[in-house]
Amino acid sequence: MNDYEWIKEFPAAITVCDQEGFILEMNDKAAKTFETDGGYKLVGSNMLDCHPDPAREKTERLLAAKTKNVYTIEKNGIKKMIYQSPWYKDGWYAGFVELSLEIPFELPHFIRS
Repeated sequence: MNDYEWIKEFPAAITVCDQEGFILEMNDKAAKTFETDGGYKLVGSNMLDCHPDPAREKTERLLAAKTKNVYTIEKNGIKKMIYQSPWYKDGWYAGFVELSLEIPFELPHFIRS
């Protein structure tokens, strides 16, 4: 088993891009999520082209600032947490990873010490 084989069928959408926004990898859930835009055919294209303004401008700022962005959305009756964060290779900024996780509308919250 390859070190990252588990990612392919992981039940959250995972999309990885480089510093310019070019999609390097995506898993099955991401390909299904973006199926109407091309699914796996999006690998090699720039994800900025998939975002209309003002989302495109915000994404460009995130890429340039190398800062994470976390929020929730609801679409088609499904609530998701979107977690966008820079990733690094050998200590150098390499791009962004987006995780899109389906979450329940009522989510327990625990405070641990």
